[in-house]
Amino acid sequence: MNNYDKIATAIDYIKSNFKTQPDLQEVAAAVHMSPFHFQRVFSEWAGVTPKKFLQYLTLDYAKNILREEKATVFDAAFEAGLSGTGRLHDLFINIESMTPGEYRNGGKALQINYSFAESPFGNIIVASTPKGICHMAFADDRDAALLSLKEQFPHAQFTQVVDLIQQNTLYIFTQDWSRLSEIKLHLRGTDFQLKVWEALLKIPMGNLTTYSRLAEEISHPKASRAVGSAVAQNPVAFLIPCHRVIKATGDYGEYHWGSTRKNAIIGWEAARKSGK
Repeated sequence: MNNYDKIATAIDYIKSNFKTQPDLQEVAAAVHMSPFHFQRVFSEWAGVTPKKFLQYLTLDYAKNILREEKATVFDAAFEAGLSGTGRLHDLFINIESMTPGEYRNGGKALQINYSFAESPFGNIIVASTPKGICHMAFADDRDAALLSLKEQFPHAQFTQVVDLIQQNTLYIFTQDWSRLSEIKLHLRGTDFQLKVWEALLKIPMGNLTTYSRLAEEISHPKASRAVGSAVAQNPVAFLIPCHRVIKATGDYGEYHWGSTRKNAIIGWEAARKSGK
């Protein structure tokens, strides 16, 4: 796996010791690497130096993004820069909900293919039906990840195989945009959850929003708590970018797959947005 475990340890160390401004040697020692090797590995992974990456994880950075995007984050999502590369919202992603019958009976008669793959943020499990991706999650424990998938669709038929739908989706991590076609998601959720997930898809890479703004976007301004629950129940990690929702204070908050991973994804996307 492409050094993510060491990167995650470094991110935790930097954030925990931010007030003392640890230098390159200190952080490298914390992950048992030479300063030269650590600087090279980190920069290859993030696209920026550790020092620059830390700037993307600060409270001031988050507040600035929220302030800049207060009125336009959703309206502008598909209006500007769509021909550029390196932005997740360049993708055409459509959600198709499962039928009421499929929803009720736990996926009876559904054929689900699944496979494990690597990402810049650790191992993942990805699953698909003939209609699209139905599940994607970070899989630090493969057995537990597979069990979680099967619990969601207890009556489905499962086959471990990489199909074309999965292959196309996994190109998002390598940023091989030339090989991407329209990505379809085949999701099991309530009408409210689907509205929240569709709103998440409109948040451009490198941008952030809050639970209250997301609630306003779906015309339920008083439903921040319910929106938070729907965000937490997102069945497709990274592709539906629930990691881009943070607290109104600018604090990044928790994440179903770990706060360190959320920090890593936000910083990684910010570095690609900046192009530096």
